[in-house]
Amino acid sequence: MKRKIPVTDSIAIDIKGLTKSFSNGWLGKKQVLNDLNFQILDNEVFGYLGGNGAGKTTTFKLMLGLIRPDKGEISFWGCSAKDRISRAMIGYLPEQPYFYAYLTGAEALDFYASLFDMTGTERKKKVGYLLDLVGLTHAGDTQLRKFSRGMLQRIGIAQALVNDPKLLILDEPMSGLDPMGRKAMRDIILSCRDQGKTIIFSSHIISDVEMICDRAGILANGELKNIITMDDAISSKDSTWEISCQGASLDLSGIKEQGAIKQVVRGNRHIISTGKKDIADRVMTEINRQGLGLVSFSTARKSIEEIYIQSAGQEILPAGSQQDKYS
Repeated sequence: MKRKIPVTDSIAIDIKGLTKSFSNGWLGKKQVLNDLNFQILDNEVFGYLGGNGAGKTTTFKLMLGLIRPDKGEISFWGCSAKDRISRAMIGYLPEQPYFYAYLTGAEALDFYASLFDMTGTERKKKVGYLLDLVGLTHAGDTQLRKFSRGMLQRIGIAQALVNDPKLLILDEPMSGLDPMGRKAMRDIILSCRDQGKTIIFSSHIISDVEMICDRAGILANGELKNIITMDDAISSKDSTWEISCQGASLDLSGIKEQGAIKQVVRGNRHIISTGKKDIADRVMTEINRQGLGLVSFSTARKSIEEIYIQSAGQEILPAGSQQDKYS
């Protein structure tokens, strides 16, 4: 699914000086977040990158009002996170959601819809729409106990969308999913963004962030080390040349060395990376021949992984690592 870059500079989330510590028994207090400051734009997909224990889940719990900060402020579209009207704008998927396993997919969503005082007719319409959105229409009458991990994650996204929120907060939504499940989750997130929603999701899987995010924040040891704009980072670390052009489609099938080309599509923008100058020249020839507009031609920048390691001073832990309780 092609990306759509936000065209507004409206601030959706504004976090200022957020600090949080927890009691750590006789060891005293454990500082989990230290003076966190960042903003997320309206209709943006923002990746929250960090290893286990970095403070990602704690940030989300503070945003949701589930725990209180030691100090600092959070606002959504200019409204304090402490106000009920702010929390009504949010849909949330925890890393390990709990569902009543004896309910079917449709019954579970109907239950969540009932919490928002929807009529029976409204609930039926909403449930059908959400099952279709997350690709589970075929499983609406199946008990959740029979769902795979990926299907449960999709139901989790659907319940987060029941109240049609402006903001989605997703905690490790791709965790534990196979490649097909991760792709399905990415497609759902992009579909939500195309509907005008703002999404922040945490991850320690670089490829997922690179594929769908507009920007990503790097969190390490409770501090925000860097914010990456994907336009400044998408390239392979072995690439030498990067070409960017605009147009409805770009056909590079005439270039035999397909394995030497990396192509990323964002809306009508195409970014091509290659480690060979002669292939870069042929790509330029194809762009001109097909009448597309050339945006830039430059040497490749650092990969997101390189930026992460440089910023955080550590490698991202592999998927499946044990989660720290202060994540």
